[in-house]
Amino acid sequence: MQLTKAEEQLMHYLWQLEKAYMKDLLEAFTEPKPATTTVATLLKRMTDKGFIGYNEFGKSREYFPLVKKEDYSKKEVSGFIKDFFNNSSSQFASFFTKETNMTASELEELKKIIDNELLKKRK
Repeated sequence: MQLTKAEEQLMHYLWQLEKAYMKDLLEAFTEPKPATTTVATLLKRMTDKGFIGYNEFGKSREYFPLVKKEDYSKKEVSGFIKDFFNNSSSQFASFFTKETNMTASELEELKKIIDNELLKKRK
């Protein structure tokens, strides 16, 4: 199941805060801030989708992520590669390195990451 763009933005705030009440989440937004009812609706949908949970303290709810940011990112990137690059990581890497105007130092850093991964795979 996926998050909408609005849900994803709210989820990023919750990952940053780790635990938050609605007032904390509202404060995290830049101006113009969404309506309280909008955030409440997003939180309900995200709870129903299994992305967040909450603890109740009287009439207040403290929300927390049930999905790790890394796990969500992996799933989203995998889906992106599948949908746009015929499930080919090498096609994605080629596009990414050519079309994002990476600097020589960024390419060197990427090369180091790739070289380290190659060493791990060969062991």
